[in-house]
Amino acid sequence: MDPKPTTATPPGEEDNEVVAELLPLIRVKKDGTVERLRGTDFVPPSIDPVNGVSSKDITLEVQFRSLEARIFLPTNVKQRLPLFVHYHGGGFCVSSPFNSVFNGFLATLAGTARAVVISVNYRKAPEHPIPAAYEDSWETLLWVAEHRHGKGPESWLNNHVDFQRLFLGGESAGGNIAHNVAMRAGSSNVWAGLGLDIAGVMLIHPYFWGSHPIGSELLDPEKKAINDSLWPFICPLSPSNDDPWVNPVSYMAPSLEWLGCQRLLVCVAEKDILRDRGRLYYEALCRSGWMGMAEIFESEGEDHTFHLTDTESENTKSLMKYLDGFLNSDLF
Repeated sequence: MDPKPTTATPPGEEDNEVVAELLPLIRVKKDGTVERLRGTDFVPPSIDPVNGVSSKDITLEVQFRSLEARIFLPTNVKQRLPLFVHYHGGGFCVSSPFNSVFNGFLATLAGTARAVVISVNYRKAPEHPIPAAYEDSWETLLWVAEHRHGKGPESWLNNHVDFQRLFLGGESAGGNIAHNVAMRAGSSNVWAGLGLDIAGVMLIHPYFWGSHPIGSELLDPEKKAINDSLWPFICPLSPSNDDPWVNPVSYMAPSLEWLGCQRLLVCVAEKDILRDRGRLYYEALCRSGWMGMAEIFESEGEDHTFHLTDTESENTKSLMKYLDGFLNSDLF
């Protein structure tokens, strides 16, 4: 009897086996290859033809590593401007300040708000799991603070920024980062020693989650499953969705009264599965004993980070106008 034929795995095919994926964001193969499924395009820095905002890419030399960032400067600067330190979204694992979506949003914001904007390309999971993104974002803030006396390495910050109007913010994962950086600033002796205050923090559709569903989260099982899987994927050393980094109102989380800023804006969208978490965060902050001023702004009929793609809609214009006003409030 002839031996039963066997089918050998073609050379290299086994290495291409997908061992982990988080759709629609990312796929990881057995050989360690990471395939990012969105946010990978690159737009070079330029002078924006619509609003005239200039941009350039810079390298930040921070503790034991270098980080890339993009900085935006409005035209005809005749007085010192607010500075917005931005952390981009993308589930901690995709995107960058250099792609068309974030480049367009930040150039527009810099132009309409008349603000200097800097956005850092922090390290991403799974190659660099949490807390790498938090560490890079914190180091970026400290690097920015080096310019408060006009003697830092970046001339646009030295020459054009009013450091009494320093803001942090971001959307989705970037909003999560901004919260955690502000919490660290509120309890850091290093930050206190700099004598510099954070005027405000803008959390746009922030990525907060938890192990116990709230509000309308059970109405969309598919989106809920994605969010249930995201934190364990990006933070395997502390995979619980009640980790204080991702659930700032969990029983393990420090009090929000330590939030290190003067004002905070939470933006939510009616159809976003993260909306109720943003509302819960706002309500908890207002009850915490924090001494700052909190605001919440909701976009009706919209979903998560709609403003990044539907750039000409009336709801996007309303949101952008609110962000502009927050950055230029007379209260600062």
